[in-house]
Amino acid sequence: MVERRSPFYDYHLRHAGQLVKGGGDYMFPVAYTSGVDEHLNTRTNVGMQDISSMGEVDIKGPGAERLINRLVVNEITNMEPGQMRYTTMCNENGGIVDDITVYKFNDEHFMIVTSSAPRKQAVRWLAEHALGSSTYVTEISGAVALVVLQGPRSREFLRTVVEEIDLNPLPFFRFTPTVINDTELLLSRSGYTGELGYELYIPAEDAGGVWEFLLKQGKPFGLQPYGVLAMQSLRMEKAFPLYGPDISVDVTPFHVGLDRWIRFDKREFVGRDALLRVQETGIQERWVGLILEGNAPANANDPIHTISDVASFRRKKRSGSEAGEATDAAAPGEPIGRITSSTKGHSVDKMLAFGYVRTSHAWPGSKLLVMTGGRPVVATVTQTPFFDPAGARMRAKATDNPNRVATKPVAQNK
Repeated sequence: MVERRSPFYDYHLRHAGQLVKGGGDYMFPVAYTSGVDEHLNTRTNVGMQDISSMGEVDIKGPGAERLINRLVVNEITNMEPGQMRYTTMCNENGGIVDDITVYKFNDEHFMIVTSSAPRKQAVRWLAEHALGSSTYVTEISGAVALVVLQGPRSREFLRTVVEEIDLNPLPFFRFTPTVINDTELLLSRSGYTGELGYELYIPAEDAGGVWEFLLKQGKPFGLQPYGVLAMQSLRMEKAFPLYGPDISVDVTPFHVGLDRWIRFDKREFVGRDALLRVQETGIQERWVGLILEGNAPANANDPIHTISDVASFRRKKRSGSEAGEATDAAAPGEPIGRITSSTKGHSVDKMLAFGYVRTSHAWPGSKLLVMTGGRPVVATVTQTPFFDPAGARMRAKATDNPNRVATKPVAQNK
């Protein structure tokens, strides 16, 4: 089987207890200490993660802006140099090819950052549509290492190591070139945790030195690397969908709640007619956030049932020492949805899940049942995000003082 390695693979191998294959067939560290500690440290101090599995595509030429604007649902012609914009690329049926971020250098030079899992299909999609458009599409993923620094102390720390720029006035979703440890790189104010944070696009050949430098210089600020477990719990608390489990070409932006980035006032973009039909006819199911009762997460593709099925899930034993006691029964009828992701949200201290549910049962407060591990678990549809719903933390200004309870992460109870 294919196994891809980032420039930090040796560090992960030495310091993480386990590596697992993830999006793009990259090997990811599960955790360096524990998922709980790494999650809480990122919410309190600074967390650092390797996400070099994401794809970078350089797009240049007189037709670059026109090409991208035709392939994404958002508007990019009003972007300024140094600005980023999140959007989706859809096919002719409205299905999501990928959710991406567009970086604008100038009117004839952009970079698109793809998700990890659909990187190759996204690159092919861009290259195929670029034919005859006076545009050069070049994948540069192999030449770039992507490191993220996330947490309320990330700006405070980075100010001590970046050269030639002042981070204080850099707004959310803007980027700038800078220098760290004599290495020229691109720094963007963005992330996947819901915290104040930054992403560093580093030349792959210099990545190892920058990683070690950041680890050393970040110690006084509580910097710790984090792995897949913390990434999942952090992004789920903020209801950030992940391509693969939550997003696919089989769903439209309306199904995942990403339709607020569709600009129908654009006269043309791929999938526009199909998405207009979806807007008119409505959808049959919706991606929702759930809070589960109990202490165990659900599994991907676990079926979701209505709460009215609860009586059918229980039956009484008729003989033996446990006669008369209720026991689990097989799930009756057709499910009304399925789980896509689930994990414990350590900042909110709740068991979280995402899933697709029929719109008739997708309203906040709706009680449902998830059949997981052969047992029914009560789940409540909940307004998302679960954590910091106003998004104040990731948009914090330099004068803001995030409410930190402690300067060190809370230790996991053993």
